[in-house]
Amino acid sequence: MSNVIKSTASKPAVRVAPMRSGFWLVVLGAALWGVDPLFRIILLKSLTSSQIVLLEHLVLFVAAAPVLWRHRAELKGIRMKQLGAILAVAWGGSAIATILFTKALTGGDLNSVLLLQKLQPLFAIGLAAVVLKERLPRNFGYLLVLALGGTYLLTFGWTLPFGNVHGFVGKSSLYALGAAALWGGSTVMGRYLLGSMKYETVTSLRFVVALPLLIVITVNEGNPWQIHGGAGTGALIAVNLLLQALLPGLLSMLLYYKGLNTTKASYATLAELSFPMVGVLINWIVYQQLVTLPQIIGFAFIWTALYLISSQESRQASL
Repeated sequence: MSNVIKSTASKPAVRVAPMRSGFWLVVLGAALWGVDPLFRIILLKSLTSSQIVLLEHLVLFVAAAPVLWRHRAELKGIRMKQLGAILAVAWGGSAIATILFTKALTGGDLNSVLLLQKLQPLFAIGLAAVVLKERLPRNFGYLLVLALGGTYLLTFGWTLPFGNVHGFVGKSSLYALGAAALWGGSTVMGRYLLGSMKYETVTSLRFVVALPLLIVITVNEGNPWQIHGGAGTGALIAVNLLLQALLPGLLSMLLYYKGLNTTKASYATLAELSFPMVGVLINWIVYQQLVTLPQIIGFAFIWTALYLISSQESRQASL
């Protein structure tokens, strides 16, 4: 983010702008995650969940390693608390959570999986209050309910989310719940690291540090390099893997961490609810699934909550 201009006459204006732009950078970065299932579901036809995440991180390592080398001076002063936060972001948020979410896509009720992902803000907000001592603004609880209500309408409309309890608490739902908890914690730990590191460094550490753990997990599965599929599978995998790694992977995380640099974790985790809105647009454009009235209302609820949160943040910054 640009440095704050030191002119006293323009102080309020230049402080408000970075805060607003930071929040919406988080929204944009999270929105790019909405295209991720397009590539991931195709890859699941030929690869296991851990294989996909490992190969994705190998591509990201090529891009992240040079950046981390240029910012290596920031690594010299790492303390134990920072190391723990790095492991939480890389191993928890980037490696294990992504594997769990990929596994959740392989079976079970997808609607249940999506609903459980909406619990991520609850994990992040609670952890942010404990770890970062963030004080929530007035009416934040109402805005949270409004945003979660919008995501429910996007996912289920006016109907109930599941037909029976067994379908809701199945293995895929447990995977999704674990991913939501780890991603919520990763948001908070990433915000903590940005207090002493540049966003490029945090992004690079997320991908580089996750790689050793992913190698161990994939090798322990047995036949780590076995690929299923016929002729042309390799080219299809390569194209989808590259697009997945660069768009919802690298680009989204660069935008996300740059925005998170000036955004409270509790605000950022609600900004991440832009993901289901993009998911609806993808279904409409790619799979010709028409947008329903409940989904339109859900869009309105979420964007209203995002706008009000952004406005409150900007007003607090100008005080």
